[in-house]
Amino acid sequence: MQKSTLTIQDLRSRIDSVDDAILDLLNERSQIVLEVGRLKSGNNLDFHVPGRERQIYDRLQNRNPGPFPNDALKSIYREIISACLALESPMKVAFLGPKATFSHLATMQQFGLSAELVPMKSIPAVFEEVEKGRALYGVVPVENSTEGVVSHTLDMFVESGLQITGEILLEVHHDLLSRTGRIEDIKKVYSHAQPIAQCRQWLDENLSGIPTVDVASTAVAAQIVSDDYTSAAIASELAASLYDLKVVRSRIEDQVNNFTRFLTISRKGCDRSGNDKTSVMFSVKDEPGILCRMLEPFASRGINLSKIESRPFKKKAWEYIFFVDFFGHFSDPEVQAALDDLKQCCQFLKILGSYPRSM
Repeated sequence: MQKSTLTIQDLRSRIDSVDDAILDLLNERSQIVLEVGRLKSGNNLDFHVPGRERQIYDRLQNRNPGPFPNDALKSIYREIISACLALESPMKVAFLGPKATFSHLATMQQFGLSAELVPMKSIPAVFEEVEKGRALYGVVPVENSTEGVVSHTLDMFVESGLQITGEILLEVHHDLLSRTGRIEDIKKVYSHAQPIAQCRQWLDENLSGIPTVDVASTAVAAQIVSDDYTSAAIASELAASLYDLKVVRSRIEDQVNNFTRFLTISRKGCDRSGNDKTSVMFSVKDEPGILCRMLEPFASRGINLSKIESRPFKKKAWEYIFFVDFFGHFSDPEVQAALDDLKQCCQFLKILGSYPRSM
């Protein structure tokens, strides 16, 4: 095998040439995006189309021959798309704050760093910010693979007219953070109730007898610890950098596969992307065999249900609202037929949105 005669300097020069070409192409792409923006504005079209983003990711990943990894490719294009969208129009996204929470991480994962990300104090505040048009999108948590559903988010959809436009699956890793970075200095641990529950076994084995304190969020915990050299916070790595904390131990969650699912919400729904999920909510009549009958329209058409959850109907005792997620878009003929059949045994039925499935 013939040995390459290229030097490191030769290879670095080639890298520089490739980088120059990438820069030129990024600016060419930006010019095209600006022209698209002008056409959208002239035709009164939405400047952001979530399904189009999904098509871009799918197309590039399907034609990627490697060795560049697909995960990194998506991360890079997320920022390219985010920056280009910012050229068309500033995109404001509200999320359940404060900064450095996992909701913040999920929002950055979905919309990139060029969007204007605005922390809100509560889930209702996120909904209100979008409903009043002060933000184009909102991001709210809906369920965790370990701790279950976020009931407050589900309850908000009962009264809200907002549409679900996307879902985000965030792999959650909990770090133990402190000012000193030494486990022997820790006399108290702060965090949100869910991360404490998700790290209970580790805490019992490694910090037995050390009290834990529930606070509003992991970011609030990190903020408290930034002024206390004898306490620690269970929070994200982002919180460590934001509040000048050191990592005592990383990834202390008890379950390795710990994911939180977030929903993006907006005043307008999504067109069909070709790989969609639909969420609906409904209340059924109190009749024998009603639960079986409400599932039959989906089963008979081979529509796969990915989730079913019930919540008490707050306006009437002992009645329940069901939340169902299934694969497909509400414009698909089979989905429309299933929903028409479902209406026959419902007191009410509400489509919460069809949106691209999380990758």
